Amino acid sequence: MDRFAELKTFCTVAACGGFSPAARQLGLATSSVTRLADALEARLGAILLNRSTRSVTLTDAGRAYHEQALRILEQLDAADDLVTDGARGLGGVLRVAAPVTFAALHIAPILPLLRARHPGLNLDLRLSDSDANLVDESIDVAIRIGGLDPQANLVARRLAGHERVLCASPAYLAARGTPRLPADLGRHDCLQFAFDGARRVWRLRRLSAPAQASSSSPVPAQSEAQVEEIAVNAVILANNGELLRQGALAGLGVAMLARWLVERDLRAGTLVAVMGDYQVNPGPMDVGLHALYPASRRGSHKIRVFVDLLAEHLARVEVA
Repeated sequence: MDRFAELKTFCTVAACGGFSPAARQLGLATSSVTRLADALEARLGAILLNRSTRSVTLTDAGRAYHEQALRILEQLDAADDLVTDGARGLGGVLRVAAPVTFAALHIAPILPLLRARHPGLNLDLRLSDSDANLVDESIDVAIRIGGLDPQANLVARRLAGHERVLCASPAYLAARGTPRLPADLGRHDCLQFAFDGARRVWRLRRLSAPAQASSSSPVPAQSEAQVEEIAVNAVILANNGELLRQGALAGLGVAMLARWLVERDLRAGTLVAVMGDYQVNPGPMDVGLHALYPASRRGSHKIRVFVDLLAEHLARVEVA
């Protein structure tokens, strides 16, 4: 038991970068966390942690030990899942990491049904728009929006697409007109998401070739593969989709937003999709919604029921 406590404490200190935050996560006194880390180092006869007044980092020996310790803890969790899930129904804690706005819109609605079906299962929701490190932070399942880098120790299950739409409020379109061609966007106020690298263009691809005006004066057909990059006038630049959604609802301009974020607004008519004959942000930027979990937890029933329920919800609300 002491060795297990030492391992868990050591890995938590490494993930949190300090004894105090690790103590808060573990629900222990800071002195207890320090004592367990000291006891582990004394038993091994090696210094695993560099201690300073500002942070705690891993030594070379600590990094090597940390990698093996995490595998042991993952295997223990997997063994527990195999037995407890089948023996007495779902129980314990499921740690879920997800983006803030997505969780509010699409995880919160499934919580009542999840609790009704599995009252013994407790959820620890870690909400952040930054990607969590599943291993270091002991996350069971993470919801990721965007491109994924393949990792041998993680399983990725696609839940839905991540289609973007151009949209604006009816009042804005009545006052400023409806853009129909990419060039029209240059005359509109735009609400733009602030990606890393500060891209100030929107990428569009026509889904079908435009009709020809006449045989004597043809309009050049645009290749379906051709992508246009349009410099936009970003009157609001923000790294939060919900803020941009609120700006669009308030009539501040045209926004490029994820369909999972604005689908209810589009159905209610409070936002109107424009330029529907164009694919928005095509190509490698057109990515999906995924549930990520450690490969060692592939057989976990509690991960599966959560992910299944979320996938059913997304299909029901017709998130693309």
